[in-house]
Amino acid sequence: MNTTGPINKVAKITLIFWLMKIVATTLGETLGDFISMTLNLGYTVGIVITLSFFLVVLFAQLSVKKYVPVIYWLVIVGTTTLGTEISDYIDRTLHLGYTLGTILLVSCLSLALFLWFRKYKNLEVYPISSKQKEIYYWTAILFSNSLGTAFGDFLGDYFGMSFLQGAFVTGGVILVVVLLHYLTKINHIILFWVAFIFTRPFGATFGDFLTKPLGKGGLQLGTLESSLVAVVVMTVLLFIAHRQHKLSNPE
Repeated sequence: MNTTGPINKVAKITLIFWLMKIVATTLGETLGDFISMTLNLGYTVGIVITLSFFLVVLFAQLSVKKYVPVIYWLVIVGTTTLGTEISDYIDRTLHLGYTLGTILLVSCLSLALFLWFRKYKNLEVYPISSKQKEIYYWTAILFSNSLGTAFGDFLGDYFGMSFLQGAFVTGGVILVVVLLHYLTKINHIILFWVAFIFTRPFGATFGDFLTKPLGKGGLQLGTLESSLVAVVVMTVLLFIAHRQHKLSNPE
């Protein structure tokens, strides 16, 4: 008999969580570009493909009764890949530009967080056991990953930063958030969402650095090759996360 209450459905916020989030964002950027650009399918078809994948893995995540690392992280990858396509579609198909696209996605994320807070009176991201609250959780994550992509592109477009410079700037923001977490009493939920948003442009700009041509400041490794490397790293981290979860939750 379960006497500990509802079972948690999402990952605990630890160092391995942030490492996997960064790798997942890099994979989302390179895989999204592989679908839309390398395969030349375009952003509309790219959204259809990545949205379909996201909905399938999200359905699996909502259907399971407890946290399953591989399913959870497949949804995270789904949000990062779909987020790449959404951001690029807003800019390059709708021609709204990175600035307006960033403002639009900030508004969407703010609305999602506002509705979440209005219903639950908090924005706690761990633990989550209610399916309805989990839907708010994944909606906010999808918008935050889309926003992160747009903001990373905005840095390069508006400030003329190279991909590597953009990665250093966003990485610096993440470092400041970490210091604020340990050295101040600033609300940890606020710091979480700031860090979560900025890990996306960090991963995205690093992904662009790996794949873009040498003449544009990249390493020109190719979207497929970079995606495969990210998959390998993600698999190793997932194995570690699974072992940690099993050790802390023996059955």
